[in-house]
Amino acid sequence: MMKFTKQNFVFLVAAIIIYIVDIGVDFWVASKYFCQGQYSCSILILCFRCLSSLITQRFSYEWFKNDWEVTDTGKLKWIFLVHLFQCGIFIRYWFALKYGCQAAFKQKSSGDASETDPSNFIQKQAIDAVTDINMLRVFKTFLETTPQLFVQIYVLMEHDKINFYQYAAIFMSFCGISCSVVDYQISLRKALPDKDEFHGPSKFMYLFYKLLTITSWVLSISLITVLSVRISVILLIFHWVCGFTWTLKQCTTFCKSKKMEYLYRIVVGIILIFTFFNIKGRRTKVCIFIYYAAHTVVTLGILFVYMFWKPALIKKIYFPVLSIITIFSLVLGIIFLVVYYRHFHPTTYCRAWAYSDEVDGVAGEKDRVKTGRFQNFLMP
Repeated sequence: MMKFTKQNFVFLVAAIIIYIVDIGVDFWVASKYFCQGQYSCSILILCFRCLSSLITQRFSYEWFKNDWEVTDTGKLKWIFLVHLFQCGIFIRYWFALKYGCQAAFKQKSSGDASETDPSNFIQKQAIDAVTDINMLRVFKTFLETTPQLFVQIYVLMEHDKINFYQYAAIFMSFCGISCSVVDYQISLRKALPDKDEFHGPSKFMYLFYKLLTITSWVLSISLITVLSVRISVILLIFHWVCGFTWTLKQCTTFCKSKKMEYLYRIVVGIILIFTFFNIKGRRTKVCIFIYYAAHTVVTLGILFVYMFWKPALIKKIYFPVLSIITIFSLVLGIIFLVVYYRHFHPTTYCRAWAYSDEVDGVAGEKDRVKTGRFQNFLMP
């Protein structure tokens, strides 16, 4: 069983600080846009924030309800009230800190002991609590951070007055999006006993694969948004419909209730607009090829449309710079993707004798324990 270490605890504390700072930054950015007369951008920033909060709080409460409905029904009323005021994530951080402190500083895990052993039980509680938080962070990343990033890049390209903090905010957003996905990958592999550990080289390859492909796609959509907001909206809706339809076809079973399952599928459809995830842990070579081939075609199409539809826009300084970054990121991202799945995927990297990639089918079998919702969530 994987351990919750002191380093994990430090990262958890840092994550809490970043989360609180992020709330302040959102309101600060919205106020800056409002003071500059960019009211629509200010409203969009806050709307994405509210939408993300509502959905993540809904899922968080539902998970508490599923975990406690038999043993702690009395606490659910207080849990519901806290989530109603959009503060449920802080309860989860509290439990993560509580169990994490015990696991990292007060307990010694015995690798050969059963899951019910007190020390291993605390370890599992800590890992599960952090995994829940990282699952919610994935929702937040693609419901809030990524759409806000579109707004920031759009404002940057549309207005001549550019401040250094805008570049810094955009760069940090790209890094934050990629890191949240990597953190989720790491915690998920700790929570699921049949997953191999995510080692250093694998982390970096996966990070750059996600960072570069997401960067290329976000810049492409931002370029088409400057050209035509209507076309951009239509393109995003089309991608969401495709992602949502594929999710329906996969017959996901993440939630216990049908309403929450459909909400989950809607959210997954939004996530699939920006990056690829394995919905059911099945073979995905064909799907991932189609996904990034489509993104490549659309990206190149956007650049060609720019040149032939409104060539006057090419004279603006941002077009040659962004087009080069877009193509460069796309090519490098796909290279990192291929190398990652060929040589650095945890199954391949940790067990060279395995004949199949874990994303495409589990190589070997381990003793399975109850993994709850983690087994049915998005697989990296």
